[in-house]
Amino acid sequence: MDWKKMAARAVKVLDYAVPVAISAGLVIWLFHKVRFSDIISVARGECDFVWVAVMMVITTLSHMVRGVRWGIQLRAAGVPRMTVTKESVSIFGAYALNLVFPRLGEVWRCVYISRTEKVPLSTVVGTDLGDRGSDAVVVVALTLLALVVSHTALMSFVRHYQVGRDIVHLAGDMFLWIGIAVLAGAFWYVCRYLRRYRLIDRMDAGLGKMWQGFKVLFTMKGRGMYVVLTLGIWLCYYMETYVMFQAFPFTRALVDESGSAWGLIPGLVVFVFGSFSMAIPSNGGLGPWNLAVMFALSLYGIGRTEGAAFAMVMWSFQAAWLVVLGLFSAGYVLFGERRGSRPTAAGA
Repeated sequence: MDWKKMAARAVKVLDYAVPVAISAGLVIWLFHKVRFSDIISVARGECDFVWVAVMMVITTLSHMVRGVRWGIQLRAAGVPRMTVTKESVSIFGAYALNLVFPRLGEVWRCVYISRTEKVPLSTVVGTDLGDRGSDAVVVVALTLLALVVSHTALMSFVRHYQVGRDIVHLAGDMFLWIGIAVLAGAFWYVCRYLRRYRLIDRMDAGLGKMWQGFKVLFTMKGRGMYVVLTLGIWLCYYMETYVMFQAFPFTRALVDESGSAWGLIPGLVVFVFGSFSMAIPSNGGLGPWNLAVMFALSLYGIGRTEGAAFAMVMWSFQAAWLVVLGLFSAGYVLFGERRGSRPTAAGA
């Protein structure tokens, strides 16, 4: 019996099963707390679907901008210039596949570019890490901004909910930060001093190639445009939430509320909570994102049923639209690219 193969298969099964279990468990918990029929009633009776359509247009634009931004990194890493359509298709397909399984889309877009452009996969993966790393910086900046402009609502969360108090306690735990530092130091030691082992040497070489793809963020031409496009991506993401505020009367009221800056502040809070929830492995954010958005809305007095309706309508229509964009990507890869294929330099 090959225990290594069995362990590898078990890991793969868990990789698929855990996100599905998280999504299913949280959705079941949600509908245990809120009646599904009530959510449907609110969605049918109160939602203005014109604003939902506007949100879907902004979603498409955000992915196109992300594709163009990634193209800047790829060119700096030695990948030939691609069309905007191909850059966009790589993102459309990735986000559609992420609905099936978290990170599957990231793997697909890296393999797709590596194979079609004849470049090392590790280099493309490095640019993907840089792409996500820059997003992490933006999320941290947005969180700090949310802490400043919505301090009252967030402190209410910390005072009244155990999870808020737990987060504050964990962030201030010295042993947590010591543990992180020890793990980082151990990883550095292994990579630096245990290279004589073949596995460590191969891992170190792979990480080196990934770093080559990542560090182009700091040396590439077009850094200014990269920053502009990054701001454009996250502005689109924010506007998706803000536009959806117009779709329901209870969120539209937040726009007119005194001290909300025309709804910009509650929109930011909802957006930041939703962004953080995406760190939890699930199918396209289903479950964690919905609950995070519901909770953020509750800080502004919106009930569970209304918050669930807002979250389910926004998530469902975005997911459906991502499937449509994913089908477009599949059609482009299967048919469009073949007709418009061009010769690629052997050493590219």
